[in-house]
Amino acid sequence: MTSDQNTVSDSLFNSEDPIFRNKDLLKIGHVPKADRIVGRDTEISKLATRLNGAVHGYSPDNVVIYGKTGTGKSLVSKHVSSRARNAAEDGVEVGTAYIDCAEDKTETQVISSLSESLNDENQTGIEVPYTGLSTSKYYKLLWDIMDSQYNSTIIILDEIDMMQDDNVLMKLSRAEEAGKIDTSIGVVAISNKIQYVENLNERVKSSFQHKELFFKPYDANQLREIMYNREDAFHDGVLTEDVIPLAAALSAQEHGDARKAIDILRHAGEVAYEEESNKVLEEHVRQAKQHAEKGRFRELIDGAPTQAKASLLALTELDINSNKDAFMTSEVYSQYEAICKELDIDKLSVRRVRDILKEQAFLDILEIERVNMGKKGGIHLQNRLIEDSEVVRETILEDTRMDRWIDG
Repeated sequence: MTSDQNTVSDSLFNSEDPIFRNKDLLKIGHVPKADRIVGRDTEISKLATRLNGAVHGYSPDNVVIYGKTGTGKSLVSKHVSSRARNAAEDGVEVGTAYIDCAEDKTETQVISSLSESLNDENQTGIEVPYTGLSTSKYYKLLWDIMDSQYNSTIIILDEIDMMQDDNVLMKLSRAEEAGKIDTSIGVVAISNKIQYVENLNERVKSSFQHKELFFKPYDANQLREIMYNREDAFHDGVLTEDVIPLAAALSAQEHGDARKAIDILRHAGEVAYEEESNKVLEEHVRQAKQHAEKGRFRELIDGAPTQAKASLLALTELDINSNKDAFMTSEVYSQYEAICKELDIDKLSVRRVRDILKEQAFLDILEIERVNMGKKGGIHLQNRLIEDSEVVRETILEDTRMDRWIDG
């Protein structure tokens, strides 16, 4: 039942949420129906072409899908594999499995989870223990499970760059050729890192023989349509007409991430609820965006050492108090020294602070550019903050070790 169909007898709780009709539509993990998938027709068609073999009982291609988070990679992969399973021709059974390699990181974890996911114990008579078997025995179970049930199997390995071992790719792609199984396997490997395949072992590359598919970030029009397709999460008339266009425009400018865009829309509704407004307004969207930025940044620096926060705070203070947007490492270091003195913490060398800034660039908090200052000036590094400086400063100063900094 959705919230507008329920009544609550305890007066402590609202009997009806005045903002949200069905908040589940805005959850990060919510998988929309096919008619709610926006802006990915080309990618759906290309992936279907690669996996077409599975529908007919022969080998689908192995595919690596690249793209930033929130660009629909997982959604499209699940959608296409599900349709392939349902579209299989008579006499062909297609198995599908999805593994999140951020959770199942080791070879044994991946193979045991695959075995459990693909297994129908009533059909195979095989029981898959959660733990306790060697990796090789889990592989043997997996081959038996697939052979007894399927002609073709599509395996999605999401966030594959988080997996600790490349052996899984090699063994899955070689299984049929090596005579381990009769069924055909197609692997869809999903990664946020464009260099993922380049870092694979040469034997794995040779065995995997993949095709590539790249997902671009969503543009403002696509994000707008995605959010209009979730509009029924709210009661009729609650969203003012500028809310979704603004959330889409802000998200497109920042990242093109549909998950983050939907999260902003959801939180805008929560802000409106907390303020006891009967409408979600433009100002609620802007508050929601700032909240989302702080949440994302807080996740990035959660548990970061004091020295990393001091180095980042130094760049942030320069950004806030200057009309420039990029600063030489020497400038950042001078500000860092002032912060260390004020906070009474030991200062690191220029080289170590430079390394810390590079680590922050890897996290997409800042970007670093090499600048040639000519024969006399030489080559220097310029540091530019990507995150909103006020958000960065406020979040860093939430740390009690840092909140004594009052300069700037």
